[in-house]
Amino acid sequence: MSEWTDTLPYLARIREYYAALGYGAPYRWAAFATVPFAPLRKPLREIRVGLVTTAVRYDPTKGAQGAGAAYNGAAKFLEVYSETTAVEPDLRISHIAYDRDHSPATDQGSWFPLRALRHLETAGEIAGISARFHGLPTNRSHRVTGEVDAPEIVARCLEDGADAVVLVPNCPICHQSCAFAANALEAAGIATVVMGCALDIVEHVGVPRLLFSDFPLGNGAGLPHNPGAQLASARMALMMLAGARRPRTTWRSPQVWPGATDWKKDYSNAALLSVEEIAERRAAFDAAKRAAKKV
Repeated sequence: MSEWTDTLPYLARIREYYAALGYGAPYRWAAFATVPFAPLRKPLREIRVGLVTTAVRYDPTKGAQGAGAAYNGAAKFLEVYSETTAVEPDLRISHIAYDRDHSPATDQGSWFPLRALRHLETAGEIAGISARFHGLPTNRSHRVTGEVDAPEIVARCLEDGADAVVLVPNCPICHQSCAFAANALEAAGIATVVMGCALDIVEHVGVPRLLFSDFPLGNGAGLPHNPGAQLASARMALMMLAGARRPRTTWRSPQVWPGATDWKKDYSNAALLSVEEIAERRAAFDAAKRAAKKV
């Protein structure tokens, strides 16, 4: 585990939050006893980079999905999807539990680094980007994620001829899902790096390489509305592909969140909620689950 003690303890915070809402036994997070590791086989300037996201294309028929939208279970997707990287898609994260209080969610470059990777391709720092990016469902089931979704991600990345894959999670469960996919990709010989914000979750599950940004959830690819910072984050992620020498390697981005300094106190903190607010959140969460079941 990392030596940093100033990070948000997501595992404990989430456990306490859902207990306060009245749910039963705490969620059991995955934990890999052995983490595979695939060294990068080519210099960075010769690799083709794949991209995996937990965001989903905007669908105007599925309710509010823009900045500030409440958790939208109707917008969830349950199967791996693939789309072209030839154009910038319109991807949203309303279907997952990113930090709605502190992440503006108005710049998808902070959760989908295609523009930054394209810049590195143009500059000759990488050979190219895979013709497709892939959407990875946010699924609490270890079995479904490990036996269905992760193998499908591997198959598609192999079809694409990816030498390495960048994975960007956005919510707590997303970080676990991306860990499953990263481990499966590495077992298949494809080097990976996860660009994430939930340090303790990723290190608990276990991944080959993690670029940790100490930002609110929803900004794993870099600071919003800051192309220079996003480019630096993407470049650092690629440097990890070449620089890491063993699994469970974590690098911490030196970038600092420019917003409110107390954002770590707020996320899913039941201690800050009144009895009435807890009841309201329980009702809202139950309603969102009912909506998600209809998908």
